[in-house]
Amino acid sequence: MGDRERAYTLALGLLARRDHSAAELARKLALKRLPVEVIEETVERLRRIGYLDDQRYARQWAEAALRSGRAFGPRLRLELLRRGVAEETVAEVLAELVPIDSEDALVRTILARRFPAFDPRQSPEGERRRVFAYLQRRGFSARTILNVFHTPEPQS
Repeated sequence: MGDRERAYTLALGLLARRDHSAAELARKLALKRLPVEVIEETVERLRRIGYLDDQRYARQWAEAALRSGRAFGPRLRLELLRRGVAEETVAEVLAELVPIDSEDALVRTILARRFPAFDPRQSPEGERRRVFAYLQRRGFSARTILNVFHTPEPQS
């Protein structure tokens, strides 16, 4: 089996397990000691046939991260860039997926799911700090967290 066939077969195997950005896929193929030009040809071939699409990958990854509360705001942007998605694609996907006014609602949802008994107005200082730090690590701004902590939950 030649390098081209080997690269294509390896790439299909990786994409069968989960979606990848073009940069991630190229990096993984490089670990198999394939020539750079073969990797570039393989990535371009997979793009042409629609098996590799950074826009689709970024949207799916961002949706999953938002749903699970793993990342939001600057952290979400940083994670997508770290995975090799182009800045323009990241900006486009985030503008589409993250409405500006949704950050408070998402913090409340995460608090309800992850810390159901937590009440920031009645919890001890240590617990408030722990929850605050948890939310900051996920990319929420201090302003948003404090706003949620100090504003009563809206009645539905």
